[in-house]
Amino acid sequence: MAAEIVNPRTDSGDGSTGQEGGGEPLNSLDSFDPAFALHRGGKMAVQATVPIRDKDDLSLAYTPGVARVCTAIAEQPDLVNDYTWKSSVVAVVTDGTAVLGLGDIGPEASLPVMEGKAILFKQFGGVDAVPIALACTDVEEIIETVVRLAPSFGGVNLEDISAPRCFEIEKRLQDALDIPVFHDDQHGTAVVTLAALRNAAKLTGRGLGDLRAVISGAGAAGVAIAKMLLEAGLGDVAVTDRKGIVSADRQDLTPVKRELAELTNRAGLSGSLEDALAGADVFIGVSGGTVPEEAVASMAEGAFVFAMANPNPEVHPDVAHKYAAVVATGRSDYPNQINNVLAFPGIFAGALQVRASRITEGMKIAAAEALASVVGDDLAADYVIPSPFDERVAPAVTAAVAAAARAEGVARR
Repeated sequence: MAAEIVNPRTDSGDGSTGQEGGGEPLNSLDSFDPAFALHRGGKMAVQATVPIRDKDDLSLAYTPGVARVCTAIAEQPDLVNDYTWKSSVVAVVTDGTAVLGLGDIGPEASLPVMEGKAILFKQFGGVDAVPIALACTDVEEIIETVVRLAPSFGGVNLEDISAPRCFEIEKRLQDALDIPVFHDDQHGTAVVTLAALRNAAKLTGRGLGDLRAVISGAGAAGVAIAKMLLEAGLGDVAVTDRKGIVSADRQDLTPVKRELAELTNRAGLSGSLEDALAGADVFIGVSGGTVPEEAVASMAEGAFVFAMANPNPEVHPDVAHKYAAVVATGRSDYPNQINNVLAFPGIFAGALQVRASRITEGMKIAAAEALASVVGDDLAADYVIPSPFDERVAPAVTAAVAAAARAEGVARR
């Protein structure tokens, strides 16, 4: 079975999508907002991949034929990957506590986003995905629930789960399961950021090791970006939260931030975001708020500004372009969009292709390098990262991740 992108409940097949069955008019929300009209009835459905046209088909797809397959799997459990959809489907799991910029809106309200994630998996990576919104926020309950669901899936994409719980949930699930567990809010953002930063550095004749970065935001994305950039060879990075630079001399740090303080800020900076930005080569915003123009102006010549808060970047592009050599945002209406859809479909496609047991740091860095390479000789200040609609993206990332999985010994075919 497969996730179907076109919703048959709202597409009659004759080009008419403005009415539901029975000729009833759309309600007022549909009339005034096209987003509501598009979402009516949901954005996905389930579709069979085999025909059931007669009793012979039925006897093969279901009883008695299905019993032979079940018996074979019971005797050789690994056959489940060959004779069910398990090896090609991902669970998109959330508790609705950190949905987009909306915060803790609950599992029901998160479903439109989870459906959207599922159809992005299918559209951009050819991966089937199932939205699962959980009516619990307790760490132990979430872990237990996902572990119990895992036999049906080849991978787990954790989505929109608030920090710091998301770190523990991901780690413990990966320790408990032999399928990939990936928190996209952390690692998808980090992969795309690294790809864009590699190309920005290349454009200006520098290497990652030449750069000092400042990250505004010590949540899921900020922590993952800092760790991945350092793993990839970044010179130094300071991470800031609401109270200033995350540094070892602070007494108010959570365990996650304490670990972050030990890894980052090799320059020993203290003080505010503005203090950290003085002379910095890179600003990466994953927190929201507004960075004063004077602080942007204090950055090093030829700096990069990646202001990724949506819908309002921490530094407006018009301001950033006054001082920065390369500007990126999280928005689709400006060049250089840092969009997770560039990463997660291909990452999972590659992992599933080789039946990887996990997604390693090496696989993530390979994904970033592949993504950066898609830009190729067309590299320019307004083109350091490809468009999500560039058809080269998913195949490049998929191949790189599959190869890295084999090289790191986590592939099983």
